[in-house]
Amino acid sequence: MMSEPKTSPSRIHPSAVVEDGASIAPDVTIGPFSVVGKNVSIESGSVLHSHVVVDGHTSIGEKTEVFPFASLGSRPQDLKYSGEASKLIIGSGNIIREHVTMNPGTTGGGMLTKVGDNCLFMVGAHVAHDCQVGDNVILANNATLAGHVVVGSFAILGGLSAIHQFVRIGDHAIVGGMSGVEHDVIPFGSVKGERARLTGLNIIGMRRRGFSRQELDDLRTGYKKLFSGTDNFQDRVAGLSSDKTQTQALKEVIDFIQQDSSRAICQPKDD
Repeated sequence: MMSEPKTSPSRIHPSAVVEDGASIAPDVTIGPFSVVGKNVSIESGSVLHSHVVVDGHTSIGEKTEVFPFASLGSRPQDLKYSGEASKLIIGSGNIIREHVTMNPGTTGGGMLTKVGDNCLFMVGAHVAHDCQVGDNVILANNATLAGHVVVGSFAILGGLSAIHQFVRIGDHAIVGGMSGVEHDVIPFGSVKGERARLTGLNIIGMRRRGFSRQELDDLRTGYKKLFSGTDNFQDRVAGLSSDKTQTQALKEVIDFIQQDSSRAICQPKDD
């Protein structure tokens, strides 16, 4: 059974759910159909609009505004996470727009995801587990941070940009829209990532999934035949397709290439 919330009933919509144990400042506003978990703390002046979910061990600072369908504090998207009481700490004066997601930390990253003050997270932005985000940061629409990313204060990440795990973005840096960032960005730096090019096989992932060394070697050989040479790519595909000794893994690659698609196959970058 839920206890009475610690905030004024007039500021909590009747359809909202605030679980027993949540710490809510008296002047916090919680809109229709929002859900606040038992281990959540929300400080003075903050507003949750409709359909917001705040869960886990999450704290939200003063005067932070959260828009519909944001999800804050749900379990990390990390298969190693096993329910530990890690935290998400969000500072004051932030604007968190629709469909933003933020996850708490994990044992592999200090058990903490932390967001500073006066940041703007536009529609669909994502802050993964164990990230550390400074003050006055802007993540434009659908900008995403993988796990363990550090973003310095006043940094700006353009729309649809993606930051690889463990990357550091320095203070006052700017990342162009649709950029994939794999390396650290110096403070005050301006970067635009290259568009994706094929760089090889996911050997680590295959090893983790139990592929044998022989299977890996055979696929490496097939990969070289597919993506090396000056002859026509489709001729190379047809040649391998007719090879009766091809392995199952290589057959899956060839089948994928031969399927109908409106998009070309991503190729290795020319030297």
